[in-house]
Amino acid sequence: MFTGLVEAVGTLESRSGGRLVILAAFSADLAIGESIAIAGVCLTVVSRTATTFTVDVSPTTLGLTTAGKWKRGTRVNLERALALGERLGGHIVTGHVDGVGRLAAREALGNSTKLWFEMPSDLARASLPLGSISIDGVSLTLNEVEMDRCSVTIIPETARKTTLGDLAVGTPVNLETDVIGKYVKRLLGPHLAAVASQNDPGAEGLTWAKLAESGFLTV
Repeated sequence: MFTGLVEAVGTLESRSGGRLVILAAFSADLAIGESIAIAGVCLTVVSRTATTFTVDVSPTTLGLTTAGKWKRGTRVNLERALALGERLGGHIVTGHVDGVGRLAAREALGNSTKLWFEMPSDLARASLPLGSISIDGVSLTLNEVEMDRCSVTIIPETARKTTLGDLAVGTPVNLETDVIGKYVKRLLGPHLAAVASQNDPGAEGLTWAKLAESGFLTV
């Protein structure tokens, strides 16, 4: 379990298929077998040195995340697993990536930066404005959520301490929606789909508007 508060940025030093060697400042402190979030992907440390640690990435994870495209020199956000008793400064992040999005646009907002990300529509339906999302392992607050994209704002500290400040338009990112939203969608989806089919046979199942219409939300 993680919080989405990035501890450090590491660099991919080498890879052999699904075996990745990451250069990181805290490598010497890692224990074999512990979990670590790399760009939002929960992986297991299989070996370490004073300056690097190694993880194995399964074919499924390589196919569902951006990990399959990482190359030597790729910078990645790193976060060690949450320890009981620590402050939960971000939100509950599992490290189980829901899908891959893409940076669509960025614009300056004073000293901050607004980022627009394209995202799969099913993930957009599990998200809402002012809710939480993990983007490449960074806990962020959603500003706007549309059918297939969302926006977030990052402050200078986030831009400096994570890889988000260097993202170029078109760059793919790992997305994990808020775990609470997933359960709401899972539990209420069948009910709202039934309501939708009764009221409008052409409707598309669960939406935030239908949640409000069915009495689950006040807007």
